[in-house]
Amino acid sequence: MRTALLIVAVLTLSPFSAMAEETVRIIEPWARASVLASRPGAAYLTIESARDDRLLSVESPVADRVMIHATENNDDVNRMVHFDALDLPAGKSVVLAPGGTHLMLMGLKERLIEGARVPVTLRFERAGEVTITVPVLGIGARGPTEDIQ
Repeated sequence: MRTALLIVAVLTLSPFSAMAEETVRIIEPWARASVLASRPGAAYLTIESARDDRLLSVESPVADRVMIHATENNDDVNRMVHFDALDLPAGKSVVLAPGGTHLMLMGLKERLIEGARVPVTLRFERAGEVTITVPVLGIGARGPTEDIQ
């Protein structure tokens, strides 16, 4: 009897988790290899949302914390700006890329090594949690299609 109830529960709840994932799409996630574990790492990706949503937080077991940052340039001086959340307009692509908005992996537990794959969990206001695997590219990489050394 318990097995039958478990099967019914799984089949009943499965469409809801699938629907949550379908509202947000993560495209081409990647991170750069890091020189030292004592330095922050950075990860990049594109997020598409079928409806208005917000990226509320990010975490990864390879870092003490993951922050949403943007690089701002004022009078030829770059500085990092922290965001508590990132707005995701319906039907638009939000690109996190070098020199712009990105994910900072703070307090790395070990350096990011080229060829590794890093789990990252993104928490959205409406879509819930989405866990992805982020490939680590070379130190000089400019993106998932332009890995240079």
